Amino acid sequence: MSTTIYSSPIFGPVHSRRLGLSLGINLMPDDGKVCTFDCIYCECGLNAERRPHHHRPSREEVAAALASQLQQMHETDVHPDVLTFAGNGEPTAHPDFPGIIDDTISLRDRFCPEARISVLSNATQILKPAVHAALMRIENNIQKLDTVDVDYIRRVDRPTGHYDLEALIEGLVAFDGHVIIQTMFMRGSDADGADVSNTSEAFVAPWLQALERIRPESVMIYTVARETPISSIAKARPDELDAIAERVRAAGLNCSVAY
Repeated sequence: MSTTIYSSPIFGPVHSRRLGLSLGINLMPDDGKVCTFDCIYCECGLNAERRPHHHRPSREEVAAALASQLQQMHETDVHPDVLTFAGNGEPTAHPDFPGIIDDTISLRDRFCPEARISVLSNATQILKPAVHAALMRIENNIQKLDTVDVDYIRRVDRPTGHYDLEALIEGLVAFDGHVIIQTMFMRGSDADGADVSNTSEAFVAPWLQALERIRPESVMIYTVARETPISSIAKARPDELDAIAERVRAAGLNCSVAY
């Protein structure tokens, strides 16, 4: 099994295929994974096999590490395009997430005011008012919606707690357009041999209907880019992604594709 475990609380900068020069912020431990999903395609591995022993960084530790890294980059005249909350699990699940966003905005404004702040999230925490409010304060509020098929979500995204799809969609609608939807399309099968392809009409048409309700500012569709914990998962074909993207654009929404 592959694994990509990120340093904490800061990693990179890295060149993101979707966001540019990205300085990563990881709010989870640096030796394992803590996530409210257990996606079978996750580059960090499966939750049960990546249990951490180190602590999650505190708000103060995140702010100090970010300030140090941004100061160093500023002195060498290298500035990130984006500060990206990602890493070894769901960033919005950190208990001090709203305060960390406040600190990050302040440091961004001081060292690299043109950089955008991005959060890559699985959307499981957006119904919490404080999380919603924090996400409204950043530029790139990127929320996952791989499908609107609950059975598929349970088999592939595998939420670790209560998951109410309709409530989640309403939570995405509540951003009033200040949200970017990211969707993973793929082919292949899970560890039990069940098909996990989600590029067919049965998946795409209801997903498009949900997008029309949410009316996001844009949609990011992508496919597997790195080795996955389940080796039978495969990339969606470029022609499949292009066809889906054209349907998103036909609905009046901006759409980018990462192959």
